[in-house]
Amino acid sequence: MISNAPGFIRASRRESIRPFVSGANPHGHKSFEELIATAKPSAETAPTACDDIAFWLYTSGSTGKPKGAVHVHADLRLTDDLYGGPIVGIKESDVCYSVAKLFFAYGLGNALTFPMSAGACTVLLPDRPTPDGVAALLRKQAVTVFYAVPTFYAAFLASPAAPQRAELKLRCCVSAGEALPMDVGLRWVERYGVDILDGIGSTEMLHIFLSNRAGDVKYGTTGKPVPGYDCKLVGDDGAPVKQGEIGELLIRGPTSAIMYWNNREQSRQTFMGEWTRSGDKYLQDEQGYYVYCGRRDDMLKVSGLYVSPFEVEGALATHPEVLEAAVVAWPDADTLIKPKAFVVLKDQTKVADAATRDAMSRALQEHVKSRLAPYKYPRWIEFRADLPKTATGKIQRFKLRSEAGPR
Repeated sequence: MISNAPGFIRASRRESIRPFVSGANPHGHKSFEELIATAKPSAETAPTACDDIAFWLYTSGSTGKPKGAVHVHADLRLTDDLYGGPIVGIKESDVCYSVAKLFFAYGLGNALTFPMSAGACTVLLPDRPTPDGVAALLRKQAVTVFYAVPTFYAAFLASPAAPQRAELKLRCCVSAGEALPMDVGLRWVERYGVDILDGIGSTEMLHIFLSNRAGDVKYGTTGKPVPGYDCKLVGDDGAPVKQGEIGELLIRGPTSAIMYWNNREQSRQTFMGEWTRSGDKYLQDEQGYYVYCGRRDDMLKVSGLYVSPFEVEGALATHPEVLEAAVVAWPDADTLIKPKAFVVLKDQTKVADAATRDAMSRALQEHVKSRLAPYKYPRWIEFRADLPKTATGKIQRFKLRSEAGPR
């Protein structure tokens, strides 16, 4: 993509992108070098208001092409007022590390806005985060607040380099990006003695708006709305669903983006007055906790009944041989939709030939049947070395679905 910002020209596919040469631009734009050379030596504060546009932040692309969410100046501070301060409890004495980088909404709050608001220390790692690298960092820097995504927590627990509890100083762990499987959360607290506060945020809402919190963690759920935000679940007709029924999650809160940049159609579909569509399917249990069921586009309907891919993935993750799994809709010979699982094993040598693959597939299918209603089990299991993910660690299920071809 080529920016329309001053100092750049839109090029054809065969041309390179070149800075404007002084005097060569008929529109009066200046190059970056010119602006720096002619800048005043004294700093000036721009005359902005809290509702003025401040920055564009692009979605991660977990469901397709990234979209530029436009945020105003007040949004960054509000995420700390509503989540960073009261939920995480950031203090000046904290040392923070986030697996998610600064150019994502999750990482921006974790590693910049929240620690800056309290005068805390933040550790930035330029390399791609790996379990071995992060284990060394946590030991060296005495990190107290740790932010990651479910796939990273699972990989960290499976790593032989993972530290012992006594080697770490963790007081708070946070997960977002995708729903945290119950098994991963329980194994983490058993090993390290610190709960993972699983929550959901989005680029559109800038940070987490629905979360578990210290002293009120229910694994297998995404918790309850963060004070300052309202959530509701609606059906395909837009009407609220009954408690216990699956619906799409809508959020109302002060940090919502005002639109997608240069994308009016998607803006009108997502930003509905006070409410913002999440695209996530949830149900609310009898205690008021929100239970993740899957993305709107990822939900399966098998024999007329909804199947949550996340529920099947969670069942697979409880098998001791499974590192991670992704479940998608797949057509059978009669073009009827059934679940298919793509599985990454901890030890991939255990499916080195057709016979061991078949045996492992049957074992995993029986494992799921023992935990869920029989119609939910994956009819096919494909073993992979890894799964397609965004830079934040979200599984790109749409890429796996596309392999089934048009339906």
